[in-house]
Amino acid sequence: MATPTSATNKPKKAAAMLDPLDLFGVRNQLTEEECLVQDAVARLVDNKVLPIIREHFENHTFPESLIPELAALGLFGSSLEGYGCAGMNAVSYGLICQELERGDAAIRSFVSVQSSLCMYPIHTYGSNEQKELFLPRMARGELIGCFGLTEPHGGSDPANMKTHATRRGSDWVINGAKMWITNGAIADLCICWAQTDEGIRGFIIEKGTPGFTTTLIKNKFSLRASVTSGLFFDNVVVPHDRVLPGVVGLKGPLSCLTQARYGITWGVIGAAQACLSELITYTKDRVMFGRPLAANQAIQIRLAEMSRKITTSQLLSLQLGRLKDSGKMTPSHVSLAKWHNCRAAIEVCRDARDMLGGAGISAEYVPIRHMLNLESVITYEGTETVHQLTIGRELTGINAF
Repeated sequence: MATPTSATNKPKKAAAMLDPLDLFGVRNQLTEEECLVQDAVARLVDNKVLPIIREHFENHTFPESLIPELAALGLFGSSLEGYGCAGMNAVSYGLICQELERGDAAIRSFVSVQSSLCMYPIHTYGSNEQKELFLPRMARGELIGCFGLTEPHGGSDPANMKTHATRRGSDWVINGAKMWITNGAIADLCICWAQTDEGIRGFIIEKGTPGFTTTLIKNKFSLRASVTSGLFFDNVVVPHDRVLPGVVGLKGPLSCLTQARYGITWGVIGAAQACLSELITYTKDRVMFGRPLAANQAIQIRLAEMSRKITTSQLLSLQLGRLKDSGKMTPSHVSLAKWHNCRAAIEVCRDARDMLGGAGISAEYVPIRHMLNLESVITYEGTETVHQLTIGRELTGINAF
């Protein structure tokens, strides 16, 4: 008679391998549509962005050839309804940002500015005529926008705006300057925010308008594949039908920044994932003192730390996206996620660069490029300190700005 197999002698099933870039299975929490969006953008990044982005980063150029590819996937104004926009949910937009920044922050920034900072205010605060005139062409990538808010002296204090607009009959005359403007020199239109006697107003200024000029900011060591510009307004005459009628005050530009910051919380995850993925391969292949680097406890601990930071960021952004889709997201929610995720991502990229040793300073490997880009991402659209103080205000009820 056969002896029954005891519980302790039963053959063990092989443990299922976890995805090293998604340890908590965030992918399993996505809808079928969200997965399809992520996969489509991932293919674009793998096939079109990664083969060319290093050269553009090194040469300080933006790959304008990608614009039709991005438009064809419906990535411009992807979360807006109507006017040729895709009408995707917030989580899908986040996944778009994550995959694009896995390629490079410059590509994600380009889409973010077009979608969240230019199309969003026209869609939300524009007249019907403005929406019909601009949004369909922006969705198709035929018109590129830039967002004129930051000024040379202003930084984190947009209320200290010096650019001003005064009425002249039915027109407005704008004077001032903006600085560190993504897409500025290649943009067909600018959403310019200016002080008026009524408060801050938004103006749509088209390329070629007399008195409106741009300069290209060169010699950057971050976001080198992105177009960064200064904007100058010298008695620029703007007709009244180019004023956004639906908002007056800081609420306008700040609401746009909330949309863009939301995308950033996802985007930086992609940069961190790219670094961890390359580092896992490198440490398995590199043999030192007779064994792979990955066989060392110190290396595994550092890899685990990277995974912890990426995983917590993924869960934070996913919950943020669900809050946004349910209409419950607040600017403070976004501040916490941008602060946490940017800090986590830059630490992952810096450590990855270090663990590559001498190779870490070479553009042959991705960490140095992502690390340098994140020095800008952690600063723009609200510095880390601004977001920390936003949460401090939520906790204490006291404004320390």
